[in-house]
Amino acid sequence: MSVNRPNPVSVGTIVWLASELMFFAALFAMYFTIRSVMDPAEWAAQTDKLNIPFAFANTTVLVLSSATCQLGVLAAERFKPARSGRIWQAGQWGMHEWMTLTYVMGAIFIGGQLFEYASLVREGLTISSSAYGSVFYLTTGFHGLHVLGGLIAFLFLLGRSFAAKRFGHHEATTAIVTSYYWHFVDVVWLALFAVIYLAK
Repeated sequence: MSVNRPNPVSVGTIVWLASELMFFAALFAMYFTIRSVMDPAEWAAQTDKLNIPFAFANTTVLVLSSATCQLGVLAAERFKPARSGRIWQAGQWGMHEWMTLTYVMGAIFIGGQLFEYASLVREGLTISSSAYGSVFYLTTGFHGLHVLGGLIAFLFLLGRSFAAKRFGHHEATTAIVTSYYWHFVDVVWLALFAVIYLAK
């Protein structure tokens, strides 16, 4: 009789993500604390500078990247690293194609966030202009750094897969734990988007 033990890499990743969740909880606490003590009129004046339609479009890109990432995981679990058909036949894609698309979408999100920062700075909202500016850039900026970390993880995943002589369980596990992190980053952003852009 065999005992199925949990994968230690997966367990370690989940424990680490739990610690990251506490970090973001502290950022949310900081955000709500600043909001509670700041003058409501000044807070409203600052939030009016946010481009909600643009942020929504950027958020949609990140959310869809979670779907493409999961499709990459499904391909990895079938031990299918590369496509078996033409590039335009998405149904025949392997892990490489889906994860590359996820990487591109994540990079688009970062580019969109930098574009938004530049627009807000032109309107006078900087990290030192007000308490709102500080809390806005800290919360979204730290999340952006986590997205960059995910992009680096995708590069490591793809590099390891291409270097492997045979795509096996180790490569599939790397894809799975990378997806855990990416889904976590997406869920955190949805919470940030709801709090910062919608609950003004």
